[in-house]
Amino acid sequence: MNLSDYKQEIVSLIQLAFNEDVRTGDVTCNSTIPEDLKGSAKLLLKEDGVIAGLSIIPWIFEVFGVSIDYTLSAEDGKYYAKGTVLGVFTGSVRSLLIVERTLLNFLQRMSGVATTTYEYSKVLENTQTKLLDTRKTIPGFRVLDKYAVHCGGSMNHRFGLWDMILIKDNHIDANGSIEVAIEKAFSYSSGRYKIEVEARTIEDVQKAIATGKVDRIMLDNFTIEQMHEAVLIIPKHIETEVSGGVTIETLSEIASTKVNYISVGALTHSVKALDISFKIV
Repeated sequence: MNLSDYKQEIVSLIQLAFNEDVRTGDVTCNSTIPEDLKGSAKLLLKEDGVIAGLSIIPWIFEVFGVSIDYTLSAEDGKYYAKGTVLGVFTGSVRSLLIVERTLLNFLQRMSGVATTTYEYSKVLENTQTKLLDTRKTIPGFRVLDKYAVHCGGSMNHRFGLWDMILIKDNHIDANGSIEVAIEKAFSYSSGRYKIEVEARTIEDVQKAIATGKVDRIMLDNFTIEQMHEAVLIIPKHIETEVSGGVTIETLSEIASTKVNYISVGALTHSVKALDISFKIV
């Protein structure tokens, strides 16, 4: 995943962070730190984890209008131990302090997502099942959350409502049947979009297969027994995905059914930020 393709929206998000944190200036620094005082700061990892977000540091400095020299000793997508110095930053102390919180907010959030994803991905390491994220992301943070998931070793599901057709329970209920919803989606798509449909029962699975017009079937809140049954009857050319109530403890058992994908909202919707500090030295 190339973040440069999304620079405009990421810079807009950083601008929002600047506006909410700095606005008219850092009155604490302006009143206590001499304008010409120079210094350095260390970016220190305070717990084990996977790092994500170092790639956007130049854009943070760009938006904040600061000139800071820095050397990184880490890279996105790699696992590091507690105590690792991720980088050293040198410049005006005022500049270092004005970017500190925003820089950490991005790095800690993104590294938390990457680390959680890494922990889930390790469970599936020796299986044929792949991990997927979801759209359960912080508003405005979609690209960075999905980049962090990528850093942690997972694949991305659709980015939004615009790049894939995913027929879920509400779409099915609004149309009266799973077959009608699939037929409409297939007609609209004309081959432009991949079509996935959510199945709530084995009967739904059978109906979706019978249309011959879906690329993937999502098994939503199925029991392990139902997953095994569904995988046996779904043709190999149709991908399978499990979703709903998945935890790190249930991953191995779900993967034993040989589904192609498991999507996990917890990768992004309820992660703990990774503990990282930025200290003047």
